[in-house]
Amino acid sequence: MSIVALTIDALLPALPMIGEYLSVSNPLDNPKLITSIFLGLGFGQILLGPLSDSVGRKPIVYAGFIIFIIASIICITTKNFEVMLLGRVLQGVGLAAPRTMAIAMVRDSYNGDYMAKILSIVVMVFILVPVVAPTLGQFIMNHFHWKSIFVFNLCFGVLVMLWFWLRQPETLKEKYKIPYRISIFKTGTVEFFKIKSAVIYTLLSGFITGSFMVYLSTSQRIFEKQYDMAEEFPLIFASLAISVGLATFMNSQLVVRFGMRRIVHVAMISFISISLLFIILFNSGSNPSIEILITFFALQFFTIGFLFGNLRALAMEPIGHIAGIGSALNGFISTVMAVPIANYIGTFVKGSVTPLFAGFLICGLISLGLFYFNAKERVLKTA
Repeated sequence: MSIVALTIDALLPALPMIGEYLSVSNPLDNPKLITSIFLGLGFGQILLGPLSDSVGRKPIVYAGFIIFIIASIICITTKNFEVMLLGRVLQGVGLAAPRTMAIAMVRDSYNGDYMAKILSIVVMVFILVPVVAPTLGQFIMNHFHWKSIFVFNLCFGVLVMLWFWLRQPETLKEKYKIPYRISIFKTGTVEFFKIKSAVIYTLLSGFITGSFMVYLSTSQRIFEKQYDMAEEFPLIFASLAISVGLATFMNSQLVVRFGMRRIVHVAMISFISISLLFIILFNSGSNPSIEILITFFALQFFTIGFLFGNLRALAMEPIGHIAGIGSALNGFISTVMAVPIANYIGTFVKGSVTPLFAGFLICGLISLGLFYFNAKERVLKTA
C-alpha cells in the first residue's frame, strides 16, 4: 500500500513544473494529476478484486504492477496533459491491486477488533510514507528532473514486489476460491449490497476520503500560493502526515480495548467540532496565521487517523466470505465518491482555506448521520 502513497505524494512539489512542461493553461487543472490516480484506483479495484477470489491474491498483485510499469512509462514519455492524466489513471488501476489485496489479505487472516488493529498498522505505514514523499520528490526534482520521480517510484516498486514474492504467502485458501465466471461480479455485488452495514460504512469511507483528498489536491496551492511557503511545503506536509500516523498507531493500541464503533463515534464528533470551530473563527474568509492553520490541520488529521482503518474494518467485518470483491467494492465506491467531492470543493479553495473546512464540516455531518442510522438499524435488529 505504501507504493500508492509514494506515487501520489512524491509528485506534489512538482505539480507547477509538470503543468508548465505540459503547457497547462489553467494552474487549477494541475491537481487533476492527483485526483486522476484515485479515479484509476476506484475502477481498478472493481476489476481486480473479484478476480482475486478466483485466482488468489498474489497473482493479482503481480498483474497490477505490470500495469503500473506501463502507466509510468506513459507518464515519463508524454508531452500532452491529457495523455499524462490517462497515465495517472492507469497508474491508479495498477496500484489498485496491492491496495485492495492488502485489505483482502488482512481479512483472510483476521477478524473483529483484532482485524482493525492490524489494518491500523497497515494504514499507518500507508499514511507515514507522505512524511518523506514530498521531501523526496522535491530532492529528486531539484537534483535531477521531475521525470526521475516516476523512475524512483518504479525502482521502489520493484524492490517491494521482490520482497512480497519472497516473503508473503498466499492467504486465500483453496477451499474458499470461487471458480471464475462472469457472474461472480454480479452475484458478489448483489451479496455486498444486501449487507446494509457494509454499504453504510463504505459510504462513510467515501465522505471521509473525499474530504481528505481535497487537502491532498489543494495543499501545494495553499502553502505555496496563499502562504508563499514553497520551500517549507514538504516539511509542513510531512509534519501533518505524522499527525495521522500517530493516530493510526494509537488506534492499533486502543481498538481492541474500546471497540471500533466507539472510537469512530468519538472521532467523527471531534472531526465535525474542529471544522465548525475553524469556520466560526475565520468566517470572514481571511486566512489565519500559518501556525494556527497547521494546528487546526493537525487536529483534524489526528481524528481522521482514527477513522480510516476502523471504517474499512467495519465495512469488511460482515463480508469475509466475499473478501476480494467486498474489498474491491468498498474501495471502488469510496474512491469514486471521493474524486468528485474533492474536485468540487477544491474549486472553491482559491484565496482562502475556509471552504476546505466547510467541506470537512459537510462531509462530517453526513457521515455522522449515516453512522447514527446504522446504529439505529443494529438496535432494531437485536431488539
